[in-house]
Amino acid sequence: MNRKMIEEKIIENFKGEEKMMILVFAQWCVNHDLDPEELYLKAYPNQASNPALKEAIELTVPKEEAGEVDDQTLLGVLSLFGNDDLAFVVTEEIRKMK
Repeated sequence: MNRKMIEEKIIENFKGEEKMMILVFAQWCVNHDLDPEELYLKAYPNQASNPALKEAIELTVPKEEAGEVDDQTLLGVLSLFGNDDLAFVVTEEIRKMK
């Protein structure tokens, strides 16, 4: 593999992992009766629409069918991808629940 192919593979892997992070966030929201788009807009008010989030929402399952998404797991995943603003909004929601 040449350098360009390696770089493309790394980018492709990152995008796949990012989609998984967005799905984890969306499912956590569904599991807690929260609107993922609403929380996302609180964190990123200048981003009108996020196609990856819309796609992830379509892939969520009803909370009765979903496995639990631990709060700390979600916060760790968001942090890993540098979504500090979204992690802050999620943390506020976690505080409200307790």
